[in-house]
Amino acid sequence: MRTAMRCSALVLLLQIASAHVGIAGEVVQVKINDLAFSPAEITVKAGDTVEWVNNDFVDHTATATSGEWDVMIVAGQSARQEMTKPGTIKYFCRAHPDMTGTITIVNK
Repeated sequence: MRTAMRCSALVLLLQIASAHVGIAGEVVQVKINDLAFSPAEITVKAGDTVEWVNNDFVDHTATATSGEWDVMIVAGQSARQEMTKPGTIKYFCRAHPDMTGTITIVNK
């Protein structure tokens, strides 16, 4: 009986884990070097996550011009934002407004 309960619990955990993996999208990296997003223009699918990797010595943000999100990216670290709705989002760094990028989000 105890073995059957353990097996049932294990099966349930595996189902939950596999369901989560099926929902998650890809992670697409944008590097920050010399006060610039690289690449400055990317295309992702709805449900994908953009990860900004800050290789600069100062903090940056990735701030959607629409106000939809505002991500702080500390110097030497990374930060992520999931892209949920199809469309085109332009973004910039609040501290360095000349740093700009564009994310095009398409349906899965």
